[in-house]
Amino acid sequence: MNQQSYTLELHSLIRSLPEANRNNFLNAFQPSEKNPVVLYGFNIWLGWLGIDRFLVGDVVAGVLKLLTFGGLGIWQLVDCFLIGGRARDRNIELARRMVASFQSSVEAAPAAAPVQPAAPTAPSTNTDAAPES
Repeated sequence: MNQQSYTLELHSLIRSLPEANRNNFLNAFQPSEKNPVVLYGFNIWLGWLGIDRFLVGDVVAGVLKLLTFGGLGIWQLVDCFLIGGRARDRNIELARRMVASFQSSVEAAPAAAPVQPAAPTAPSTNTDAAPES
């Protein structure tokens, strides 16, 4: 997934939310979002250990990359081109799950019942209470 289609998809997901939930969604999504540039840096620096794949959530690929030392460098080189798209794909999957949960929480929330004023109560007279000294 390229940057433009990622941005368009993310904007359409955000617009599908009710206005009241958009800030809550963004506050929940941004800390979980994986930055493709950071993952590219991890691929260059520690790609032969599979750290970039672990960070994006591909544990099996990370373990295989670790055991083969990045496919003797070949897998690391290929991931220079693939890791950014993989990070964006994971971000969109995460955003879709979060949007679904935000929409279901809005649908599941009951409508607010009108607040009725409390009935006036008579002051209580407690004769058993000890006087304060």
